[in-house]
Amino acid sequence: MPSERGFGPRFVAPVLIGPVLNPINTTMISVALVPISRDLGIPTSRAIWLVAGLYLASAVAQPVMGRFADLLGPRRVYTAGLGGVLVAGVLPLLWPGFGGVLAARVLIGLGTSTAYPSAMTLISDQSRRAGRPTPPALLSGLSIASLTTSAVGPVLGGVLVAAFDWQAIFLVNVPLALAALAMTAAWVPSDDERPPREAPGPRAGVDAVGILLFAAGLAALLVFLLELARPQWWLLAVAVALLVAFVRWERGRAAPFVDVRMLARNGALTRTYARMFLVYLAAYSVVYGYSQWLQGAAGYDPDAAGLLQLPTAVLAGLASVVVARNTRLRPPLVVAGALAVTGGTLLLVLTSASPVWLLLVVAAVFGVPQGLASVSNQAALYRQAPPDQIGTASGLSRTSVYLAAIGSSAVTGLVFGEQPTDAGLHAIGWLVLAAGAGATVLAAVDRALAPRRG
Repeated sequence: MPSERGFGPRFVAPVLIGPVLNPINTTMISVALVPISRDLGIPTSRAIWLVAGLYLASAVAQPVMGRFADLLGPRRVYTAGLGGVLVAGVLPLLWPGFGGVLAARVLIGLGTSTAYPSAMTLISDQSRRAGRPTPPALLSGLSIASLTTSAVGPVLGGVLVAAFDWQAIFLVNVPLALAALAMTAAWVPSDDERPPREAPGPRAGVDAVGILLFAAGLAALLVFLLELARPQWWLLAVAVALLVAFVRWERGRAAPFVDVRMLARNGALTRTYARMFLVYLAAYSVVYGYSQWLQGAAGYDPDAAGLLQLPTAVLAGLASVVVARNTRLRPPLVVAGALAVTGGTLLLVLTSASPVWLLLVVAAVFGVPQGLASVSNQAALYRQAPPDQIGTASGLSRTSVYLAAIGSSAVTGLVFGEQPTDAGLHAIGWLVLAAGAGATVLAAVDRALAPRRG
């Protein structure tokens, strides 16, 4: 059918629904941490592992799944991941307690890690199969769908927790995963129909040693970051040693898992990863720190805390739609960084007695930069990544996001300790301000973001 060979609704629907599972699970948990801590009898500093567990799994798995999508076929990888999400949705009911909840979060991280790199690979394959350029609106739609669900996650999470219980934020994955599986089976072209690859020979293998070194080094680094309150310096030494060994190994491979030589040459792509890290370090510091502070220090219920972040979701969606067809990348990225600086400054003046209107203003300020940066950085990534490595490059972009998220959750656990406080929120404000300033400078001086001639 024509729609199956092009970019009609039947192709677009399954491509968009899967990638929203990771961001929505990422942020729904923010308003459930306090109820989970209370029900399971654990401190906030331990509950933050429910955030970090998903990120730890995702940070390692995203580029790995992207590589598998490049080599084995995106539909196969995508379908396997959705099956894992389906199991994770019911796991907390079958395995009550902190262990079961943590295992479900890790499995959600692994399963949803297949979606974004697989979607980007499916889009690239479909473009070559149909013999036409990828519609910019589809790339923007992918970014907008992920961003909107990420921003609306705290609101949805608050409603689910208030109406049912915190287990509902896991169960909601079941119908979403079933819908994605059904649409993928019915409408996404088989991997056997993939167009010929540009370099099928030396890139046909799986670099198992590279994947293991990357996974072990990144895991050691992330666990070190999560225990900053009691730093395990030997873990940092192990992480550095493993990551250095990873780079040396990859440089000597004809078919590397991560083409580090390409990254060294492709400064534009590397700078895009750095901008994404800084913007999301600011964004997730607010998502987790602000949500916990609203409940633990300001005294709001989970559903009220979620609704107080509604302006973030609304303005993030509006900003992403406004910038969706924009081809000038530098201006929205500079504005995004500047607004993050503004938001960090506002966090410095908040107290548990601040009026509701000021709380809503803070949430609104952080919505616009999320929309601007998400769409513009994804457009830069698709422009800068080599076509035959789009899955791996997309996975690495998500790794930069998860590194930022784990860094933010580590800082949140460190500054809040047993209980969120105003002083802890102000410390988060300084972090957000610094990250926003860095993102602004990177966007302002990056010549690769200049408009294309012709």
